[in-house]
Amino acid sequence: MTTTPATLIVVDDDPEIRELLADYLGRHGYRALVAEDAEALHRLLIQETPDLLIVDIMLPGDDGFTICRDVRRDSQVPIIMLTASADETDRILGLELGADDYLGKPFNPRELLARIKAVLRRARGNQQPQDPARARLVSFGGWRLDRMTRELIDQEERRIPLSGADFQLLQVFLEHPEQILSRDALFELTRGRPAPPLDRSIDVHVCRLRQRLGEDAQYHQLIRTVRGAGYVLTARVEALT
Repeated sequence: MTTTPATLIVVDDDPEIRELLADYLGRHGYRALVAEDAEALHRLLIQETPDLLIVDIMLPGDDGFTICRDVRRDSQVPIIMLTASADETDRILGLELGADDYLGKPFNPRELLARIKAVLRRARGNQQPQDPARARLVSFGGWRLDRMTRELIDQEERRIPLSGADFQLLQVFLEHPEQILSRDALFELTRGRPAPPLDRSIDVHVCRLRQRLGEDAQYHQLIRTVRGAGYVLTARVEALT
């Protein structure tokens, strides 16, 4: 049986980087398309439904942050952001806007390839055969999670779509209810690799997930911070038939 290759779109204003990445990713089995800016990406998205976007932050016109925010308005396609800045602020802002991962420039193409595989694996996790005990719908703390559509459902039946990163983080909490999970453990369970030294991106993801859950900024009932230890999901988790 022939497997359709995943479609990736590389958005970078450097023609040499676009060409090198398109060639490299193509040689590793992906269908790689390129765009030099937000306008070119918009034209591509009219015709294509990509599996993942690789977006440079520094672009002419609308920058990578703007692209990420605009894409997240109506799509949960995974996004990896590229940044030449050593400032952690860029990475944090990208995550807050809905990016799934980030990579600093210059980078080894093999590392980008590994990140792509990991993000796609997480994004497709709910489509893969799973343990029968893991029901499509689970309830916790007055919420339900639809694993197939990746949506939170509140008590009034309103549905809230989750990005790939938010969904994966919530999955980890639901698989370890009432257990304290350190930042390093959360990073490794969601990203599939050890956390870099002093990395605080998990805090950003937890903050965003709390917002999706309607958590008050001063009092977190479902996801609590355990000082010096990490985070814990306080609710009981039940599978729904």
